[in-house]
Amino acid sequence: MASIPPTDVEAPERLRPAPPRLATGAKLVLVLGSTLLILAAIAVFATLQTTRLADSEASGRLRIAANEDARAIAAELMGDMTALRVAVRAMGKDPLDMASCARAQGVFAQQSLTGARFLITDRNGRTLCGDPLPAALPTPVDGSPFSADVLPGKGLVLAASSQDGRAQARAFFPLPFLQSLIDQSSTAMPVESALELDGELLPIHQRPKSSTLERMKSMRTELGIAGLVLRTSAPSAPITSSLIVALALPLLMWLAAVVLGWFIVDRLLIRPLRRLRAIVATYQPGEVLDISQVEAAPAQEIRDLADTFEAITRTVATHEAGLAEGLVRQTKLTREVHHRVKNNLQVISSLINFHARGATSPEAMAAYSSIQRRVDALAVVHRHHFAELEENRGLNLRTMIGELAANIRATAPENASGIGISLDVAPLLVNQDVAVAVAFLVTETIELAMNCDSAAQIRVAIKPAEQENRALVRVVSRALVETDDLRSLIGKRYGRVMEGLARQLRAPLHHDPLTGAYEIAVPIVGRD
Repeated sequence: MASIPPTDVEAPERLRPAPPRLATGAKLVLVLGSTLLILAAIAVFATLQTTRLADSEASGRLRIAANEDARAIAAELMGDMTALRVAVRAMGKDPLDMASCARAQGVFAQQSLTGARFLITDRNGRTLCGDPLPAALPTPVDGSPFSADVLPGKGLVLAASSQDGRAQARAFFPLPFLQSLIDQSSTAMPVESALELDGELLPIHQRPKSSTLERMKSMRTELGIAGLVLRTSAPSAPITSSLIVALALPLLMWLAAVVLGWFIVDRLLIRPLRRLRAIVATYQPGEVLDISQVEAAPAQEIRDLADTFEAITRTVATHEAGLAEGLVRQTKLTREVHHRVKNNLQVISSLINFHARGATSPEAMAAYSSIQRRVDALAVVHRHHFAELEENRGLNLRTMIGELAANIRATAPENASGIGISLDVAPLLVNQDVAVAVAFLVTETIELAMNCDSAAQIRVAIKPAEQENRALVRVVSRALVETDDLRSLIGKRYGRVMEGLARQLRAPLHHDPLTGAYEIAVPIVGRD
């Protein structure tokens, strides 16, 4: 009868959740944080785009102011120096040409109020026209009719010479004059202006910085006079506190949202789930979960999940109790069936023994003994099978073959009282089907040897085979050497039975006619 395995339900392994590779709360916060970070990045980008637009507008206004200032300065300086150059050319030819000197003085009459003045001298440095100047003659610039020099903090000096070099003229334009040329009221924003000559600056208009974070944009415009460049600067869109707040606020809001989201997820979801997981992890089959710690969870879904676990464990406990009760009934039924089978086999053995005593011929007695030996073999297997039923490990071949050999000696006929059976059996375990076939095969082989030679010595050996989970059953006796009697008994009686048992074992039965050995490989389930 097939055994029923114990019902050790592995419910804890099914109910115990596996450790996640990434916590669910961390995933939720990661998704929320990523979404909010995108929104924060969009807000920062919009703020920066607004700042860039303001910078573009400031650059446009600076370009307009720079062009206007450069045009005003270039036009005034070029007009004055052109008039001065005409006077130099005329007085170079005639130093006493007072008309040319008067015209030059007339041109500079308006500028004289701001301190602008000029001086025309001959090649020897003798004054021909104008007023003394606080500066020397600048170095001429190649390719330009004028030369220039910057007097830091004072003004600008321009010079022109006649073609023959007989006369030179210098004009001094002080800072007040240059400042008057740039009308700050015409620009929409205050600008800084400076004349640049060979890297040297002459500031014209300056403005104080409103803050340390103020940014300036500069533009250089060539005047076309002796390499002079007007450098105009204006503040770009300032980095104000409102701009810093506008840039930082989205990031601060994102950080606050992530921290708040983690706090909410941890309080409302993660901690109740951890408590529920700890309760489920300690579950044992037959128990009912105590979810009192989870009943106060804020989320209704978690409370419903805890109730579901409790209902499942209550159902499992009910089924466990039913299975345990059914197992007890099944065990009692199995034992009752075993006792009935054992009693029936004993009754059959007793009936055979009773009829054997009443037999009148040796042939009948031998037939009864042969039947009784097979019944004894079946009873031995059944008894050992029931003994191993509780552990369900398999039948031990050593104890089974030992008891079987003792029964064969006890039921041997009188003429075979000198038979000897030696055993060399390893403590191997087999299932019931293999045990029955091996028991019958050993019984048939020993009886075959006993019928061939009543005084035969028989050796039964069962050892592990080279093949894994297989054992080699070997029965050796001189009575099993190839003879006419052996061939006759195999052909008439024993051959078909032994072949049928070999087919049941699903292995070929080999016979060595020279040594008198039968051997077959049988499957095993382990070692004792």
